[in-house]
Amino acid sequence: MTGLPPHLRETVDAYDAIAVRYAELTRDALGPFPLDRAVLAAFAELAGGAGAGPVAELGCGPGHMTAHLRDLGLDAFGVDLSPVMISLARRAHPRLRFEVGAIDALDLADGALGGVLSWYSIIHAPPSEVPAYLAEFRRVLAPGRPLLLGFFEAEGGPVTAFDHKVTTAYRWPVDALAALAGAAGFDEVGRMLREPGENERFRRGHLLMLAR
Repeated sequence: MTGLPPHLRETVDAYDAIAVRYAELTRDALGPFPLDRAVLAAFAELAGGAGAGPVAELGCGPGHMTAHLRDLGLDAFGVDLSPVMISLARRAHPRLRFEVGAIDALDLADGALGGVLSWYSIIHAPPSEVPAYLAEFRRVLAPGRPLLLGFFEAEGGPVTAFDHKVTTAYRWPVDALAALAGAAGFDEVGRMLREPGENERFRRGHLLMLAR
């Protein structure tokens, strides 16, 4: 893949290099965390129903979360910029659709989706670029349809870079990220903050929103 900005090229190369190990480590990522499963179930309830469009996991990695959405009854597919991750996702979940693509420039029509899951997929984006990601999520969502953001929460501090195990990532204050989403055209439904579990360093944040 050519023509990527340096930070995206670095992120793709880093995830391609550790994709197999990453897929193994995250296979049961939801198992110990009932609150994570609960917020995903709430998202699925908002995204389902008669006439709902397909749901995209944007930044799907090896596809485990896309498969979880399928198990919750959604017509789900995944998009990720890492070709190796997409190859692993297709191999692990051959009945689901996975596409290589940039999640800030999606090959989708306006309002095409009935839901967007961004589960720790914008954590590596420089803070100045996050509004563009949120704007793209809003563009592809039909009005009234849900977006769920998962991210590392800054625990009262400012937006903060940290040494993520793959490549540099950012922790966000939940209020600041909610404000950016509001400016992009979303109304907050609710938020969930979870304290770090075993082998986790930081509090986890989750924002559930509806497109205006």
